[in-house]
Amino acid sequence: MKKLLIAICLFVIGFTAKSQDYVITQLGVSADSTKLNTQAIQKVIDKAHGSGGGTIVIPKGVFLTGALFFKPNTKLRLLEGAVLKGSDNISDYPLIPSRMEGRSLLYYAALINAYYVDSFSITGPGMINGNGNRFWSTFWAYRDSMRKIGKEATNLEIHRPRLLFIWGCNQVHLQNVKLRNSGFWTTHLYQCQNVLIENCDIRSPYRPVPAPSTDGIDIDVCKKVIVRNCYISVNDDAVCIKGGKGPDAHKRSENGVVEDILVENCTFGEAHGTLTIGSESIHARNITLRNCKVENNCPILRLKMRPDTYQTYENITIDNVSGKCGSIINLNPWKQFFNMGGSSEKPYATVRNITISNIKVECKNFGDIEGNPSDSVYNIVFKDINATSEAPILKNKYQDIKAENVIVNGMPLVIK
Repeated sequence: MKKLLIAICLFVIGFTAKSQDYVITQLGVSADSTKLNTQAIQKVIDKAHGSGGGTIVIPKGVFLTGALFFKPNTKLRLLEGAVLKGSDNISDYPLIPSRMEGRSLLYYAALINAYYVDSFSITGPGMINGNGNRFWSTFWAYRDSMRKIGKEATNLEIHRPRLLFIWGCNQVHLQNVKLRNSGFWTTHLYQCQNVLIENCDIRSPYRPVPAPSTDGIDIDVCKKVIVRNCYISVNDDAVCIKGGKGPDAHKRSENGVVEDILVENCTFGEAHGTLTIGSESIHARNITLRNCKVENNCPILRLKMRPDTYQTYENITIDNVSGKCGSIINLNPWKQFFNMGGSSEKPYATVRNITISNIKVECKNFGDIEGNPSDSVYNIVFKDINATSEAPILKNKYQDIKAENVIVNGMPLVIK
């Protein structure tokens, strides 16, 4: 026992030594909110890494920066009143190996980047503000110019940075931090395991300038992720399950399953989907959303069925959700940027084992379950639901759909 106590003490001493705080304003970072501090803050991160690790502390104030790269054994803490504000010049975000929209490619760094940084954490109560208005305005202007000449603009043609990109990290913790106004996706996790996101406030606007494709949390080829006690309101999907797209996506090593995801005790404001699987997903399983409130006009569960990608969506549970929404479920073809790439494959999807229960909502329509012609859908159960709806019918073209104690506008649910 004595040896065990000594070992624990030595571990705590060692951990404490490696947990030194590096307050940026004490290490050469200007408090002038108009001065670009990228190099100075990066020097603090590098110093902490070189000294064995530590926490980069952002004190009260506004600190303008481009892309920052966290190293092994470094963390980030933002104190009350602290704001890391992103530059709105894309040249402050280098083009590097990355991951976007289900593909591995060269893309612009995020504001905060952590590649293979185990035990990485970002804690509040301060804010990371992407300052995305210039990127959003440029995106909409470009899209409108393409439409005038009869062309479609993709999301990648206007270069925009994400707010957070965390790649290949285990034991990630995001806590009590405000994430605002990202130029592109807000929080992108790729190939991570054992992630906890709790008590975070994630927002981007619908007005006056909509913030396009600012997904709240994108979970991409990850396992064991918990999102808890968060508020999310963004101009795209709130929590989105990714993993790859294209007719050969299931064969490519950079893609893969997303599994064991829990979203609980969260509140969802405006969004395109509360929990969305797709549009870049090849295999999602063991996904649970429970004990949540919705305050929006979008689906609670949205399944995007790509006809150019093999997909399996299975073991999905939605339980104890209340509030106002657009619909309870939306399972429909998703053909945005459809591309078979010359392949002769004939992709199809399998959706099975979905349970939606204990729902009390006001919605515009109950839902749709209408995938692509070759998709298979099995064992979807609606149970103990009380809803009011302008369109009280579940549109459905599959047989294995069950409704148990589902009341809409005071009457049993009609499935057509």
